[in-house]
Amino acid sequence: MVQVYVARAWGWRGAIGVHSWIAVKPTDAPAFSVYEVIGWRARRGMSAVAISDRAADARWFGSVPKIIADIRGDGVDDVIARIDVAVRAYPHAHEYRVWPGPNSNTFTAHVARAIPELKVDLPPTAIGKDYLPNGGVVARSPSGTGFQVSLFGLLGVMVGVEEGLEVNVLGLTFGLDAKKPALKLPAIGRIGFD
Repeated sequence: MVQVYVARAWGWRGAIGVHSWIAVKPTDAPAFSVYEVIGWRARRGMSAVAISDRAADARWFGSVPKIIADIRGDGVDDVIARIDVAVRAYPHAHEYRVWPGPNSNTFTAHVARAIPELKVDLPPTAIGKDYLPNGGVVARSPSGTGFQVSLFGLLGVMVGVEEGLEVNVLGLTFGLDAKKPALKLPAIGRIGFD
């Protein structure tokens, strides 16, 4: 099984943003492995990418997580192997910036782009999701169902079947989702159907 989670960030950041992570459990594994980026690790000279065995749905500094992607069944072990490769290829493993990125949401978006089967639609509160790796300007959307143009995560546009239409201004996302009708707003998230 593969699950992608978001939970309100710790401290003042939680007022406007979320932290995201990916949890995997291969066939016959005794526990979940969780992949995430944690800023203090980079500040201490370590890789910001943390791989740990912990509860997939554990609270993030008191915030209850929400599943935004969930796949399981036949073929998921191959997906998990590809996720591990994408995690280890993350180009910003020794960098972390809350705004505009790279951060935990940049990491999750990077892995999601490599694994389009996840169809991850990161919420508008996932600040850093629009920061493209290696200073890129054009990329597939994290869900793999569209494309985006982004200037350093500060200004951009994304169009995708899963994401709908999103406009990023100074790292804040405004958008419309036609598939699951909703308005997407910074700090608030989605207003409409979930």
